[in-house]
Amino acid sequence: MAAWLFWASVALLVYTYFGYPALVGLWARLAPHPVAASPDYLPRVAIIVVARNEVQRIQAKIETCLAQDYPPERLRLFIASDGSTDGMERVVHACSDPRVSLIAFPAPRGKASCLNDAIALCDEDVLVLTDVRQRLHPEAVRQLVGNLADPQVGAVSGELVFVSDDPTPFASGVGAYWRYEKFIRRSQAAIHSSPGVTGALYALRRSCFKPIAPCTILDDVAIPMLVAMQGKRIVFESRAIAYDAPSAQARQERRRKVRTLAGNFQLLKLYPQLLLPWRNPIIVQFISHKVLRLLAPWAMIVALGCSALLAAHSIFYGLLFGAQLGFYALPMLGKLMPSLRNRSTVKLATTFIALNAYAILGLLEFLTNRNAHLWRTGPAAAPEQPSA
Repeated sequence: MAAWLFWASVALLVYTYFGYPALVGLWARLAPHPVAASPDYLPRVAIIVVARNEVQRIQAKIETCLAQDYPPERLRLFIASDGSTDGMERVVHACSDPRVSLIAFPAPRGKASCLNDAIALCDEDVLVLTDVRQRLHPEAVRQLVGNLADPQVGAVSGELVFVSDDPTPFASGVGAYWRYEKFIRRSQAAIHSSPGVTGALYALRRSCFKPIAPCTILDDVAIPMLVAMQGKRIVFESRAIAYDAPSAQARQERRRKVRTLAGNFQLLKLYPQLLLPWRNPIIVQFISHKVLRLLAPWAMIVALGCSALLAAHSIFYGLLFGAQLGFYALPMLGKLMPSLRNRSTVKLATTFIALNAYAILGLLEFLTNRNAHLWRTGPAAAPEQPSA
C-alpha cells in the first residue's frame, strides 16, 4: 500500500507540473484553434477599476486608462471606491475628463459586490476590468477588444509583465514561475480556453457577464468560468500588456498567494457545477490546472512519508527519500549560504516549495476566514501574479 500511494502521488505531481503543460503545449502546436480577431472591431468599452484607499495610485491609473489608443468617444472609465477613507474619491472627483465616473460605496463590501453593482450601471458592449496597481500599455484595450470580433470568444485575458530594476532571488523565482504559468495559459487558450484570466487586465462581453457571489475572492476565475459555461471561449492576448513588479520577499508573496488559493477552494464551494463535465466544457483544463494544484502539496507529503517507510526495506526507496529531503533542504541551504541564493535550482526550489506550502495555508484561510473577500487594512491592491 505504501508503494502504491508513493507512485500515485508521484504520478499526480509529474502530471500536474510536467505532463499536463507538455501535453497542452504540444496540442497547441499541432492543432491550434485560432481566433478570428479584427483590429477594426471598435465597440463601446467601459473600463472598470475597483479600489479602496488608493489615493497614491489612483491618479496614475486614471492617466494610463485615458491614454489608451482607442476612440475617445467610445471609451468610459468607472472608478468604484469600496468605502475609501483616504481622500481617493476627491482625486477622482477632481478629474475634469467627462469620460471618468466615480461610483462611491459608503462602506467596504469587497471587490465582487462592487463589480456587480458597477457593471449593472454600464451599457457598453465590452467591459475591461483592471486593478489599480498596474500600468497599461497604450494599445492594451485595443488588443483585447479585437479578439471579441470573433463571436465564439466571450472573454480575453491580457498579459502581466513583471518589471524590476534589481530583482531579489525570490522575485526571480516568482518571475520564472509566472513565465511557466503564462506558457500554460497561452497554450490552453490556443486550443480552446484558459480556466481563468489575468486579474490585472481582462475583457469580456457585457452580454456574457453574470453576477458573481458577493463573497467571491477570485473574480478573475469566477467570471471567465461562468463565461465558459455559456459555451464561449476564454483566450489570451499577449499584446495587451499590464506592467507590475513581482513580490520581492516571500512574506509579500505569502500574503497574496494564501488569499488566492483560499479563493480556489472557495470557488469549488460556490460553483460545484465546475466539476460536472456536462456543465463545464473545459473541465479537463480546470481540473488539471486548478484542482490538481490544490492537491499537489498533500501528494508531496504522502510521497515523502511513504518513501520514509519504504526506505527501511529498500535501498531504492532510501535513495528516493534522500533525494526528496535534499530538494526540500535547498531553500534553507540558500539562506545559510548566500552564494547559492542566485543559483537557478535554489531559486526555483524555494519558489516551488513556498507556493505549495501556501496551498495548505490557503485551505486553512478558506476554513477560518469568512471575510477573505474584503480588503486588508491599508492600500488594497496586492500584485496579481500566478494563480494556482
